[in-house]
Amino acid sequence: MSKKEKSTNSSSELKIEGLLVDKGVRISKKQAIDELSSRGYGVIEGKELLLTFYEALYLLDKQMLEIEDRKGENLDFQTLVQHHENVNENAWAGYLVYRDLRSRGYVVREGFGSKVDFRVYERGDYSKDTAKYLVISVQEGKPISIQDLTNSLTESLSLKKELILAVINRRGETVYYSVSELTLK
Repeated sequence: MSKKEKSTNSSSELKIEGLLVDKGVRISKKQAIDELSSRGYGVIEGKELLLTFYEALYLLDKQMLEIEDRKGENLDFQTLVQHHENVNENAWAGYLVYRDLRSRGYVVREGFGSKVDFRVYERGDYSKDTAKYLVISVQEGKPISIQDLTNSLTESLSLKKELILAVINRRGETVYYSVSELTLK
């Protein structure tokens, strides 16, 4: 079997080889790029596909991806988590939210702004519409400032998106709360 692509138990699933880079994991094989981008993963940059760390962790956990560092050594799940935690101290919490949303059938993209972790698209063909939800990940017991929450709500309202607060409890379960503006008369 080719080192770049190996069949798994299901003939329709690909085992894709990626390279760890500063911003995520690069995929260079055309067939793998087509397969992943059609499922809502990654961003095409030139002739390559760049997966975020959350996407790479999810695909690694699903055994659809093998990742090598620049030295040619394979990375396991824990090593990739530790690498991402060097960049983002909330990497594990973000991954738990990402995994939960993906397992529910949503297409999840990286967020924007200072506090929005993810943009979440409705199930189905995500490429036709914009994201419906903006998600902020929070761990139970770790506070988020009211100002940060207010800024994120203002941003989501201006973009006509629903703001969702994803709280990871102590058992690792994710509970979702819709955040909205209340005007008292």
